[in-house]
Amino acid sequence: MLNFLGILFDGLAYGTLLFLISVGLSVTLGLMGFINLAHGVFAMVGGYLLVVLMGRFGMGFVASLPIIFVVVALASLVLERTLYRPLYKSSHLDQVLMTVGIIFVAVAGATYFWGAGQQPVAIPDWMSGQLPVAGLDLSRYRLFLMGVGAIITLLLVFGLERTRFGARVRASVERHRTAEAMGIHVERVFQLTFAIGSGLAGLGGALGVNVLGLDPGFPLKFLVYFLLIVVVGGPGKVIGTLLAALLLGVADTAGKYYVPETGAFVIYIAMIVLLLLFPNGLLGRSKVI
Repeated sequence: MLNFLGILFDGLAYGTLLFLISVGLSVTLGLMGFINLAHGVFAMVGGYLLVVLMGRFGMGFVASLPIIFVVVALASLVLERTLYRPLYKSSHLDQVLMTVGIIFVAVAGATYFWGAGQQPVAIPDWMSGQLPVAGLDLSRYRLFLMGVGAIITLLLVFGLERTRFGARVRASVERHRTAEAMGIHVERVFQLTFAIGSGLAGLGGALGVNVLGLDPGFPLKFLVYFLLIVVVGGPGKVIGTLLAALLLGVADTAGKYYVPETGAFVIYIAMIVLLLLFPNGLLGRSKVI
């Protein structure tokens, strides 16, 4: 029983990381229908920024996180204006080809500057080690990840449900043309949403260096995971994305532990089952939240 609870805890922490990285892709796809397969590049950039800030500038782990969010968000605005915007009304094939090209450019650039190996990051002492809880030895770092994930989820739900900007996002998703007719600058709403989602991906990539690893192949290695989470959770759904990430995180962790020979396929089986049970996503397709 204790062993099962430990696996469940690790799976939830893993799913929390996947959620932080995937939620921006979910909202972007739900808002504009833009297929951004290069979303994982922002997560990789966040990880390498952490390596640079801690290794070359001597910054602390926690102090680096807000900087990474802001830098990645601002960088994504540049890409949105120069590369993404011209393809908003193009075919999905054009979007896929362009974003796949961005992945390969990013992989080549990361390999050139940092090499092909993994990039380790030293976490603070207070995050290291285990914390005894009800007979379980829980990782302090994973507890920190789950705490960050909970806070960000609450902020996202509050922002989308209780703020004027959130109302504009929901209106843009549900009634694009009506929102424009009412004076909502849908293009600007998407731009800001894109930046926030990309910043969260960068934050998730930085937080996940010690769990997911960091090497130039990161955007390709986890691309399928991010897409699975968005499909199962439903595009544009914050809570749906969270539930999908947690379910698939637990399934993947349990599969690799109990059936290591075929554990990598468990997440795909879980996805198929969930899509058969919930073909419109875990929470349907009624609204953004």
